[in-house]
Amino acid sequence: MAWSEKAGLVWSVQALSVTEALVFGLGQDPHDEQRVPFRGACPFVREGVWMGNAPVEQSTEGAFAVSLDHNATYDVIIAGAGPVGLFLACELGLAGCRVLVLERSEAAASPLKNLPFGLRGLNLPTMESLDRRDLLSPLKARMALADTVIAAPWAAGARRPAGHFAGLQFFHDMVDTNAWPWRWGGAVEALAVTMADLEHVLFTRASHLGVVIRHGCGVDGVTQMANGIEVHAGGMAHRAGWIVGCDGGRSTVRKAAGISFVGTEPEFTGYSMTLRLEEPNRLRPGRQHTALGMYTYAPPGTVTMVDFDGGVSHRTSPLSNEHLQAVLRRVSGTDVTIDGVELATTWTDRAFLATSYRQGSVLLAGDAAHVHAPLGGQGLNLGIGDAMNLGWKLAAVTTGRASPSLLDSYARERRPIAEQVLDWSRAQVALLRPDPGAAASRAVVRELMATRDGSTFFAERLWGAGLRYDELGAAHPLVGRSAPDALLADGRTLNEALRGGRALLLGFNHSEQFAEIADASTQLDYYVSSSGDKANADAALIRPDGIVAWAGSIIDRLALTQSMARLFDPLDTPA
Repeated sequence: MAWSEKAGLVWSVQALSVTEALVFGLGQDPHDEQRVPFRGACPFVREGVWMGNAPVEQSTEGAFAVSLDHNATYDVIIAGAGPVGLFLACELGLAGCRVLVLERSEAAASPLKNLPFGLRGLNLPTMESLDRRDLLSPLKARMALADTVIAAPWAAGARRPAGHFAGLQFFHDMVDTNAWPWRWGGAVEALAVTMADLEHVLFTRASHLGVVIRHGCGVDGVTQMANGIEVHAGGMAHRAGWIVGCDGGRSTVRKAAGISFVGTEPEFTGYSMTLRLEEPNRLRPGRQHTALGMYTYAPPGTVTMVDFDGGVSHRTSPLSNEHLQAVLRRVSGTDVTIDGVELATTWTDRAFLATSYRQGSVLLAGDAAHVHAPLGGQGLNLGIGDAMNLGWKLAAVTTGRASPSLLDSYARERRPIAEQVLDWSRAQVALLRPDPGAAASRAVVRELMATRDGSTFFAERLWGAGLRYDELGAAHPLVGRSAPDALLADGRTLNEALRGGRALLLGFNHSEQFAEIADASTQLDYYVSSSGDKANADAALIRPDGIVAWAGSIIDRLALTQSMARLFDPLDTPA
């Protein structure tokens, strides 16, 4: 099946209908899986080799040995080679920064990154970020080869699911996309991908940009110095100007920086499993609310369940046949028997947020900054949003094009988004509780979702269509929002023009005055679009991440130059 034929079937993991693993996803923090991390030295360096679904490590002792200069100084060290760390590495590499990525796990391969449990949904901001760096097309191409789209259980059916909230679905035919007048270009749907495919595409790009990625080399300590940081990993020391912790909810970097992690403790332990069942028909297929929790079953043996035990079984109980069978029997209310366990992992609804995203030369992104229940796959999108927001800012500071004060806007813009996601996660947990109050609340939400306004409201939030950085003000409906993917006069789209990672001034119809402003700046490109009637503006200042920093007319030149001053060094801003 051609990609164009598959596109109409695509939606995100939020829209799952059969497999609870796809409703809930897995724990967003790989370090929260019940596995023993590798803590040895750093014997492996990845230099652009990938085979199948996993990267192939090149040993320094083998035929492809790479001579390592452990005295090298980097601009930025990133702890964690998951999607967030790799995307951030791509952003920094695009700007010419020297980047080292340190990952504790010895290998990138994991069955949990493949189907079915590795399936994730990319929302609109994430898809736009990928497209603005020419990463979306290779991702779609790889998915097409693997038939990832066809594996999505929501691909079939008379009505196409558009997402879910606490497992309660809403549908595309009830979503009014005209309710978002600021979105008049680009995608209006999200995309289902596997973590393995996404990491492969990001790893390939990062390697092409010269990023050094080392596995089996987790960060053990961070020391801040007057001129940067020293990172201890695998018995070695590495120096850089900055370190970004993308190393999960149990972040070593965050702890080393003394940044507090506060929030709410878990109510349940979640399980995602591939089992061999003695009598598979004892479990009812689909999503089932029970007196003690909830489970979803996809025959013959894919099971995801939540046990409201206060999270006590996560990382404490061995995932043996006996334990999993006891929990499954209790939650399902059946006498189902497990013959064997092929794959199992646990996760919780713990919702914690870092009190600060920066401490000196230490920054946090992704699960190192925030963790929550993986309900609807929001964690991956939240982390990619962090990386896209931080990447161009840290690159500008590192390369001397902006002062470190620019980084202060990172937390001011991204932390409120994380707070919203955590609250929505907690609300979903409240609806999942096995009690009469939660059942009554689910009925109310289901009725709301059955209305056009209700479905549109949930879609706006869950798709990311309503994302706005209030920090940038509200002088124009486009300000603070993702710029529409407008068609440019040269035949390209706006997203294509952003692939160099530079800010741009977009004129809606040509203006010599706007062209002169852009020409006077070394950090700004000028493009023309004929979409002024939709924008209700003469021009828009668009950041490297595609966010509109200013929109208005030439008489608003002072506001434009003030917005430019916030993006660039004031010395480079025309008066």
